[in-house]
Amino acid sequence: MASALSYVSKFKSFAILFFTPLLLLPLIILMPAKFVRCAYVIILMAIYWCTEVIPLAVTSLMPALLFPLLKILDSKQVCVQYMKDTNMLFLGGLIVAVAVEHWNLHKRIALRTLLWVGAKPAQLMLGFMGVTAFLSMWISNTATTAMMVPIVEAVLQQMEATSTATEAGLGALELADKGKASELPGSQVIFEGPAMGQRENCDRKSMCKAMTLCVCYAASIGGTATLTGTGPNVVLLGQMHELFPDSKDTVNFASWFGFAFPNMVIMLLLAWLWLQCIYMGFNFKKSWGCGLERKNNEKAAYEVLQEEYRKLGPFSFAEVNVLLCFFLLVSLWFSRDPGFMPGWLSVAWAEGETQYASDATVAIFVAMLLFVVPSQKPKFNFCSQTEEERKIPFYPPALLNWKVTQEKVPWGIVLLLGGGFALAKGCEVSGLSEWMGKQMEPLHAVPPAAITLILSLLVAVFTECTSNVATTTLFLPIFASMSRSIGLNPLYVMLPCTLSASFAFMLPVATPPNAIVFAYGHLKVSDMVKTGLMMNVIGVFCVFLAVNTWGRVIFDLDHFPDWANVTHIET
Repeated sequence: MASALSYVSKFKSFAILFFTPLLLLPLIILMPAKFVRCAYVIILMAIYWCTEVIPLAVTSLMPALLFPLLKILDSKQVCVQYMKDTNMLFLGGLIVAVAVEHWNLHKRIALRTLLWVGAKPAQLMLGFMGVTAFLSMWISNTATTAMMVPIVEAVLQQMEATSTATEAGLGALELADKGKASELPGSQVIFEGPAMGQRENCDRKSMCKAMTLCVCYAASIGGTATLTGTGPNVVLLGQMHELFPDSKDTVNFASWFGFAFPNMVIMLLLAWLWLQCIYMGFNFKKSWGCGLERKNNEKAAYEVLQEEYRKLGPFSFAEVNVLLCFFLLVSLWFSRDPGFMPGWLSVAWAEGETQYASDATVAIFVAMLLFVVPSQKPKFNFCSQTEEERKIPFYPPALLNWKVTQEKVPWGIVLLLGGGFALAKGCEVSGLSEWMGKQMEPLHAVPPAAITLILSLLVAVFTECTSNVATTTLFLPIFASMSRSIGLNPLYVMLPCTLSASFAFMLPVATPPNAIVFAYGHLKVSDMVKTGLMMNVIGVFCVFLAVNTWGRVIFDLDHFPDWANVTHIET
């Protein structure tokens, strides 16, 4: 039996890769309609994405090959989908994130905030989660986790060493007291060393689990707050432009932030409470640091953070410039078209229905600035310069160079987004979207809130097994067709499902932050499943709350918009 299983495992990838296209062929032979041919490509890509028999980015290139061969779209129509406005927005955001990482600005922000928050266990955990979530809003979840977990690990190791030293001191003192007490008549001494030691050891293990889990959860939660924070958010923006071209700027940086940021804060606090409850039991003494050992632990943790911060040295000229570029990016994004007042877009870059500048324009502008702004102060003392200094060019190196950018930007994500937009275009042109919409018309009788809740849970489960970008790419066109067919505002379903695609909390392989944390050895798979199951419930509940309260106001979800009407969609 074991031998048979090993053979199955050995040939699994080969079988999926070569037999899946052959097994699906009867689909297009028996029903040669254009929408069936498009469905063939989508099913094939879905299987390859879920099993990862070839890299995700390579699978994303399949529409560029199969759509022209199957006469769904011509090559020019397909290829133009791979570098749209949305891809440029994401690429610009990634380049800015690379600059922040390259100059260690994210580490300085993290350590400074943690020193300010304090070193009591509950405060420290909240500090780790807050910092990780904030950084994850702007740089990749993986990079944030990879930077934060070593800091957490250093703090935990120092606290462990301090606890061991404190226990050794207290043990010696306790033995001395026992010797003195035995000299007194009628005295009784109860020595509970082993039991107390086991309990303390168990408490430490629980704290290690809580502190490491809080980082990967906060990274996934934080990425949902901004439009460029994680892949699914960018997929939503691109699918809105592709499926509903008349929607214009309904979803932009400011409107998304207004909707998703409060949801992120609520979810972060509930996640903190859940981790406190399951691993620290809301014990006031344990969480808020009472007693000699706790004070020693706090002092040890604080010293580690201070030492790490000292290693960074003084605030450099390059860090200041990166910070200024970052603030410029965020302020231009928010002020472009805030909604409640005219933005800078209306000054010179809007004529009638045409808006010449988008969020992508801002992202690329700031990204280009990073290759121009100097990383050192230019030297103007020409007269007093030495012979060596005169050989150095006057203008110092820029904050970024192309070699660093090329190495650190995850180019596969750009292809993954492009593949998703190509699929959406294929669905629209082939008539597959319309066909799916008609099949889902019976859902008209189901309450919209129930539809949203069920689909959010479905996406949250599915994203545990496959890439969150692939999940949103597959599901959003289907949900858009369904919403249009039953007269429901498409955003009422697409918003919660986009957020739910980031809720990969249960398995180490579900998302890179989980894998990074799991690799440190504090957690078992059962720990992640047990804690992550409730985290998924918390996430879906928060999204359901957001979309049915302030989401309704921001996106006018109670009404079916004109831009979603089939007659407005160009085919």
